[in-house]
Amino acid sequence: MTVRLPPEWAPQQWLWIGFPHDAEEWPDILGLAQEQIAAFASAVADSGQEVRLLVRDAANEARARELTSAAVTFERREYGDIWLRDTGPLVRTDGSALRFGFNGWGGKYIMAGDETIGAELAADAGLAVETPDWILEGGAIDVDGAGRLVTTEECLLNPNRNPDLSREQIEERLRERFGVSEIVWLGKGLVNDHTDGHVDNLARFVAPGAIALPRATSADDPHRAIYEDARERVQRTGLSVFGIPSPGAVTMGGDIAPASYMNFAITDALVVVPTYGSVHDKEAVAAIGELFPTRRAIGLPADAVLAGGGSFHCASIQMPRIEA
Repeated sequence: MTVRLPPEWAPQQWLWIGFPHDAEEWPDILGLAQEQIAAFASAVADSGQEVRLLVRDAANEARARELTSAAVTFERREYGDIWLRDTGPLVRTDGSALRFGFNGWGGKYIMAGDETIGAELAADAGLAVETPDWILEGGAIDVDGAGRLVTTEECLLNPNRNPDLSREQIEERLRERFGVSEIVWLGKGLVNDHTDGHVDNLARFVAPGAIALPRATSADDPHRAIYEDARERVQRTGLSVFGIPSPGAVTMGGDIAPASYMNFAITDALVVVPTYGSVHDKEAVAAIGELFPTRRAIGLPADAVLAGGGSFHCASIQMPRIEA
């Protein structure tokens, strides 16, 4: 049997979520970012799924307990930023965990604990841990569980990740590690994305052979050309494409922000969609909900989380249910 990375909609045992703690990384918005992550954790825990919320220290845990449902559990850990999608373990169908090298998204953000938290979580969960000798973040890829993987050239071919690996070598390693046979290459990710274009902000598999992409909601949508290029590339593969309205232009400090509804988190009972105070929020949540008829789609504010560099999908990583 082929060992694969299961799709996010496969049954889960629990969800790890990172709780913000560093005021320097969240200037003037730490409190609000904590509230938004706490709302995310509480929604998932109250749906009946176990949530393990990572907290940095006693004070951080006390703050988290003030904000979260009693159903949330806590793990006190040393970690840098909250983006566990990139630093946490990627658990395959045989129960083994991959923890790739991590270099702070191309050397931009180096924080103590981010290089080690993934292997630590996996080992403490009783998983065998493999450490491939190349750089890869979990948010840079998405899989459909049926042999397909989607990624972006901007990230995986960026010289700040694996400058000694060719495109062909990266493809070979993706096939080997994740049990995929088809790799869908998109071009660029969103404007001003600190991750150099992670695919989980642009394109998400929603079923085997089916992918969701944003569609521009206005002529001046700052990501319009990126969306259209991604759609053309996906259509050439023969995959089914579902369009989700974009939030339009979202700015922070006068700069375009990489706001995306694609950064939704899929859990056993819910699809948690980040919202940004856009007139398109409600429509986007409904459109995503139609793609997951066995789950309830909810929208939760994520503008403060976005100011820190990501959203709900970025801040979480699931522990899949491994069949004996």
